[in-house]
This record gives sequence, structure tokens and C-alpha cells, in this order.
Amino acid sequence: MRRFSLHCLLLLILACGGCAGAQPPLRDGDLIFQTSRSAQSLAIQRATGSRYSHMGVILHQGGKPWVYEATGPTVYAPLRSWIARGEGGHYVVKRLRAPLNAQQQARLRKQADAFSGRAYDLSFEWSDDRMYCSELAWKMYDRALGIKIGALQRLGDFKLDDPAVKAKLRERYGGKVPLNEPVISPAAMYDSPLLVTVVSD
Repeated sequence: MRRFSLHCLLLLILACGGCAGAQPPLRDGDLIFQTSRSAQSLAIQRATGSRYSHMGVILHQGGKPWVYEATGPTVYAPLRSWIARGEGGHYVVKRLRAPLNAQQQARLRKQADAFSGRAYDLSFEWSDDRMYCSELAWKMYDRALGIKIGALQRLGDFKLDDPAVKAKLRERYGGKVPLNEPVISPAAMYDSPLLVTVVSD
């Protein structure tokens, strides 16, 4: 009887993945957000009114989740090292309310390959020559699946009167800030009603 009880307990633990510490598995196409420790993070946070200043797209390689991101050139980063780079190791993973099927995931991967190696866009221009983090994620979904996650804004729509934001704008543009340039921010994607939170750690 005792052997049977221990066996049942083991099955229960395995079924719930450890229960208290268990998290849902990540899927290709999940979006992951963090507070970057980069030099521009504070300006992005204050301009957008959001805690989150960096993001990437989860794509699996060798059976493990990696983060496809734009930081220098567009690259795959190991998930653990990507998380460790963020402020306090905090991150949030979001997913479409209607999860991607295998065919959609394959199309998203193909689009990721098409953007591979693009240089980072310090000027936040809406061209494909260079990419910033949320632009990469937004265009992957838009080009591969026709899904627009988050509303595009103009650069002039953000809170540009904050001292940290003003300093970064002077650094990047001098006296000619392109206020009409289309921009997609991590905040706009994070707040999209198309997404639900699946992990917050």
C-alpha cells in the first residue's frame, strides 16, 4: 500500500512539473520583454511611460528556446543570458491569444532568417536597412503573418520633454528630430490586446 502511495505521489509531482515552481513551456513566436541596462533604456522608459525598454522573439534551436533580438546586429541570444542582461533578471513573456500553429511558426522563422545580421538602428528609422528591437519583432509578425502587434506612432507622439529623453535626442539627431518618423515601441507591443501574459518572473 505504501509503495502504491509513493508511486501516486511521484506521478502527481511529475504531472504538475513541480507545481509551485512550474511555468508553461515557451513557444516559437512568444514575445519576451525586459528592462534593459543599456545607455538608452531610461530615455525609452520615460518617452514611452513603460517599465520595459527591450524585447525579443522566442525561437527554438536544438530543442531549446533562444531570443531573437536586435541589439547590435540581429542575432540569437541564449535565453538565460538574455534574461540575466535585464534589470534584476525580471522578464515577461507574452503570446497571441490565438497561439501560432506549426505553419505560422515556420513562416515566422523564415522571416527571422530574412532579417538576419541587420545592424542596430540608433536613429529608429522605419526602413529595413537597420533594426531596433521592437521594429524587428513587429515587422516579423507583419511580414510573415500579416499580424500587427501594437499601434504605430510618430516619434513626436512620445514624451520628448523629459531631460533624459531630450539628451538622447540631441545625441542622435542634433537639432533635427524627425518628429513624423513612424515608430513602434516595446510599450505599444506589450500593451497590445492581441497578447496575453504567459510568464512574469
